[in-house]
Amino acid sequence: MIKRLLAIVFLCFSLVAGALAAVDVNTADEKELDSVKGIGPAKAKAIVEYRKAHGPFKSLDELTQVKGIKDKTLAKVRDQLSVGASAAAAPAKAAVPAATPAPAAPAADAKAKPETKAKAKADAK
Repeated sequence: MIKRLLAIVFLCFSLVAGALAAVDVNTADEKELDSVKGIGPAKAKAIVEYRKAHGPFKSLDELTQVKGIKDKTLAKVRDQLSVGASAAAAPAKAAVPAATPAPAAPAADAKAKPETKAKAKADAK
């Protein structure tokens, strides 16, 4: 009897935890987004289309760029959504290669022309 009661309690906690889990706007499909209270099928579709066109969301605030989602809507659904690791794992823009430093001027060495050596000695005096 106690085992059955514990199993029921565990099942209830599992269901509540699953219901409270935030939906990742970067990985969720239309069905998952539609399950969020405050986002219907049209907004779910718009979110997925925006993500396909612009890449992963960097923050939840970016959702206001999606057609049909305003600040008020975002405020209602913010606690049910998340921006998961997909944003961090998104490919970075190509880095601009560092400028190649100009080659250093050749130093005067033993292979310098004789007239250059003589002039250098005269200038040194």
